[in-house]
Amino acid sequence: MDIQTRKINFVQEFLKLQQEDVISQLEKILRKGQNSKKVRAFEPMTADELNKRIDHSLDDSKNGKLIEAHKLLSEVKKWG
Repeated sequence: MDIQTRKINFVQEFLKLQQEDVISQLEKILRKGQNSKKVRAFEPMTADELNKRIDHSLDDSKNGKLIEAHKLLSEVKKWG
């Protein structure tokens, strides 16, 4: 079965769905797939850009603009 046929079959089955929780799960999967494409589209940094980011990070550290890793992970878990 080719990709176009698979997509048409998927859409037809999707349109039959009545369970909102299943639709929500499929929406999440779609968003996750779209986000992963965006991640792959990033351009590599130049050495100058990397050094500027490092300098900025060191300045943030000196000025107390930090968050502990476990606090950050807890915050990120709330997003999902």
